[in-house]
Amino acid sequence: MSDPEILTTLKILIIGESSVGKSSLLLRFTDDTFDPEQSATIGVDFKVKTINVDDNYAKLAIWDTAGQERFRTLTPSYYRGAQGVILVYDVTNRSTFAKLDMWLNELDTYSTKSDIVKMLVGNKIDKEKREVTREEGMKFARKHAMLFIEASAKTKDGVQCAFEELVQKIIQTPGLWEMDQRAHGFSVTNDNFPDRGLCGGYCSVI
Repeated sequence: MSDPEILTTLKILIIGESSVGKSSLLLRFTDDTFDPEQSATIGVDFKVKTINVDDNYAKLAIWDTAGQERFRTLTPSYYRGAQGVILVYDVTNRSTFAKLDMWLNELDTYSTKSDIVKMLVGNKIDKEKREVTREEGMKFARKHAMLFIEASAKTKDGVQCAFEELVQKIIQTPGLWEMDQRAHGFSVTNDNFPDRGLCGGYCSVI
């Protein structure tokens, strides 16, 4: 079979505090694997995956960064040119939720695209010891004009949806991305992007 025609290549970032599960979400999405002993990311990890959203193929270059302060020197180049960002917190650890404002401030400081699409993900919903309610997550996302979903890298819940909804929103945002020169005759219309949820109720599109 021939490779699908790629509409565009998108740079997606995953940010948030250390140990919230950023790398686990990435591995579940790209490789469909989960390692309960996942070690902390050193610097930046990087993976590529092509997905199909509304019959259009987009190649995602996904950057996963370390949450620790000592790696923050990487910051400006990390954010440059990104069209989408997934901001992750741990629903069982309120301190990771409390740090979201700091991450958004950093994003505002270093992002080179003013209309970058933001997705807030509350991870680890498979665990019983919850400290942040779904309502709190939705309220924060609504306040900051973000998409929102709760997910579990362990059980897969919400993971595929988070990336698909983010990409769909990026493609719906005129001027945020550039069409691959090999893709011809594509027009962005409401017919291409019906107003519907992709993921059976996991997502709340704010």
